[in-house]
Amino acid sequence: MSIVVQKYGGSSVSDAEAIKRVARRIVETQRAGHSVCVVVSAMGDTTDELMDLAEQVTPAPPARELDMLLTSGERISMALVAMAIAHLGAEARSFTGSQAGVITDDAHGAARIIDVTPGRIKSALGAGHIAIVAGFQGVSQTTKDITTLGRGGSDTTAVALAAALEADVCEIYTDVDGVFTADPRVLPSARKLDVLSMEEMLDLAANGSKILHLRCVEYARRYGIPIHVRSSWSQKAGTWIKDNPYEGEGAVEAPIIAGIAHDRSEAKITIVGVPDRVGVAATIFGAIAESGINIDMIVQNVSAAETAKTDISFTLPQADGARGMQVLQSIKHDVAYEDLRLDDKIGKIALVGAGMKSHPGVSAKFFGALAQAGINIEMISTSEIRVSAVTRAEQLDDAVRAVHTAFGLDSSDEAIVYGGTGR
Repeated sequence: MSIVVQKYGGSSVSDAEAIKRVARRIVETQRAGHSVCVVVSAMGDTTDELMDLAEQVTPAPPARELDMLLTSGERISMALVAMAIAHLGAEARSFTGSQAGVITDDAHGAARIIDVTPGRIKSALGAGHIAIVAGFQGVSQTTKDITTLGRGGSDTTAVALAAALEADVCEIYTDVDGVFTADPRVLPSARKLDVLSMEEMLDLAANGSKILHLRCVEYARRYGIPIHVRSSWSQKAGTWIKDNPYEGEGAVEAPIIAGIAHDRSEAKITIVGVPDRVGVAATIFGAIAESGINIDMIVQNVSAAETAKTDISFTLPQADGARGMQVLQSIKHDVAYEDLRLDDKIGKIALVGAGMKSHPGVSAKFFGALAQAGINIEMISTSEIRVSAVTRAEQLDDAVRAVHTAFGLDSSDEAIVYGGTGR
């Protein structure tokens, strides 16, 4: 029997009716001849509500206790889904992340998976049961405390279990019919993609596409796990994400453009008047790295001849903006820059496609579309399969529409967001 791992997000298990609908799909999959392991997120906005509750109790909840609290949301979901499956006449067994063998480091709130030892899951599947696993959580290898995996943790749990179980596929169920050429909440004319390469999905995820989290896709690529993104509201075929989908028998040529991602969650810091001398950049970005802040785009201007000074700008998560400023202020004496500026009103748009490698003129068309829409570009970054630019946040939606139309990606069929979130 083939093994299928399915993951259902919060919108897919948001209430009792949704849970019963999901249970029917799970049972149908088993009756079609598959062994089924299911990973579930917390119901609807449960995680946010628990976080709000913790902050009402204390403005600084201890990280260990916060993880204990937040993981309760997934445990509620797993038990309810198992009950709904039992009502349909099938056997289900629910497991917490630790019971499922998800072993992590000890970084509460953002733990990384070290190993997966799914002995109890294999035993349940071997007995003909459906295994239901609470996503987003594991257990620390060193402290034995419960940990959470951070944003996109349930997706990562599902792919990690698929790898450990040597599953044939990891199905990610959400409230849209697959991966689209743009966010269907912003652009209802976005077109659903039938297939994407892991490389393309990594770039889309890294640049703001919220359908899959970056860590999930990285894990799937590392272990060669095909991902099928589908809607839990419909029976339509979704989007297959796999290695080298444009090679081999029956493959089609890689499209020039796979899709457009956008992101409003970044900020920009500009360091004004930086002395143009050896080692300054290393000092700046070494301090940022030690603070644990991830940097995305970096631009350094040509130094002015009369002052031998330059400006350096970089983007980082908005949530880290204030901390980034503090880090840079602490090294002002070492760097001897003139000023710091934080801008949290930026937006990033990224054009992604494996076909860019063999098609000249993509960048020209991209920048031309933005220019015709009256959108100014503040920063630019490129790779073999991506062109991205920073604009004003209030112009980001217009930028997505302009570029999407310029590359002929619009569909005559309106995309459906079943659950209202696009995730």
